[in-house]
Order: sequence, then C-alpha cells, then structure tokens
Amino acid sequence: MPAYAEFSDPRLVAVYDTVCPLGDEKDFYLSLAAKVSARTVIDLGCGTGLLTWEFARRGYHMIGAEPAALMLEAAKRRFGDHPAEWIHGSATALGRHDADMAFMSGHVAQFFLEDAEWQAALSHLHAAVKPGGILAFESRNPDAPLFPGWPTAAAPERLHDPQAGPIEWWSHNLQRHGSRVRYEIHYRFPKTGEEIVSHNELIFRSRAEITQSLEDAGFAVQHVYGGWDETPATATSPEMIFVASRPEASGA
Repeated sequence: MPAYAEFSDPRLVAVYDTVCPLGDEKDFYLSLAAKVSARTVIDLGCGTGLLTWEFARRGYHMIGAEPAALMLEAAKRRFGDHPAEWIHGSATALGRHDADMAFMSGHVAQFFLEDAEWQAALSHLHAAVKPGGILAFESRNPDAPLFPGWPTAAAPERLHDPQAGPIEWWSHNLQRHGSRVRYEIHYRFPKTGEEIVSHNELIFRSRAEITQSLEDAGFAVQHVYGGWDETPATATSPEMIFVASRPEASGA
C-alpha cells in the first residue's frame, strides 16, 4: 500500500518546500483566478500552503483543505495570523462555500486511486463552488513518458535546505499496473546519514476518462491545456490541465 512519507514523516514535511518548490503552475493558477475575477478560492490538497499563500497575499480569501495533518500544520504556520479557512480533510469535508474557483495543484488529482473516490471528490467540489464557478487541476498524460527527467540512484538530485542541510533524492522501481503506477522515492540526508523511502502510487486517467468524470459530476470542460503556457493538449503533451465550470442554473 502507498505510504506517501512526504506527507507524514516530519523529517520530509520539514523539507517539502525545498524538494517541491513552486514552478510555472503558480502563474497559471493565479492568472486563471484573475481572469474569472475570483474572490474566494479553494485549494484542495494545499500541502504546506506554498501556493495558497501566493493567493492569500494577493488578497484572495483562501480555503485550504489538506488530509495530512503535518502538512496542514505547516500551512497554518506559514500564514501566522493572516486570515484563511482551514479544513483537515479531503474533498468530502469541503461543504458548501460558494467559491468562485477551486483548484488542485501538484497532481493532487492523481492521488484519488479509486474511481468512486475520484467521482465523489468531483461531486463535492461541484457543491463547493458557486454556479458559474470553475475547477482547475492538472494530471499527467498517460500516453507520454511517465516521469521525464526524474533523478535516478546513479544521478540523484542534490538540494540544500536551510535547516536540514544537503538532501539527495531519486526515484526507483517504477511499476505500471494498468492505469496505476507504483514507485519509490528515496531521500538521503548526508549530514546524518539517514535515508527515508516513500512508497507511492498514482493513477493516470486518460483525457476521455477525466472529461467524462467531470461531466458526470455536473461540470462542463472549458479547456484542456498541454502546458502551463496554455497551449492546447495533444496526444504527446506531458500534462493535461483541465479548466471546467459549474454551469449557471437553467434560466439564470
């Protein structure tokens, strides 16, 4: 069973921002929020709150939902006294918020391994955004190379954390079973000699499967991008970035 030590081991939670810094997704989601004139935004799977904070400091009212307690605690520490709503849980804990926008970054959508769980998450997200509101998230293209550029044991990525010092990490033992991929991520702390292995699993749904699941939940797909520069998705695009809307009520 996957353990996702990145979210539960305090040593890895402490260095999460160093290992997984924000990339081009930041500008994409911020730009999207500006385009739809959002005010209230839900960050589902907010993690340590890196991207949540980027929204909050620009004046958005943020709702951060995160099932991993240690990650949520880190997000709260980042915000300090800055106002935000926090939910310890996943989509099923959201409730109704009349949010203008909800998003899932960091490939959160791929952690919903069971189809019933994924469909329930989309239904709860549909209820959490207001009519006319949007949902956006990314998922890796199952027809493209799985993890292009990920480091290996022979060539690990070397980073430096302000507190923990040097860190090395690499992936290992990728195994594909249908649409699911199991893999290990190794983290080594040269300063202490510790090595932590995270046993992870993701699901790679097709564009057609994700589109159908969104429609079944009541969303209408507006765009599927293949990159953060908003180029249309193709059969070989590494990403599938979905932007869907909750339609206005009939007659509105």
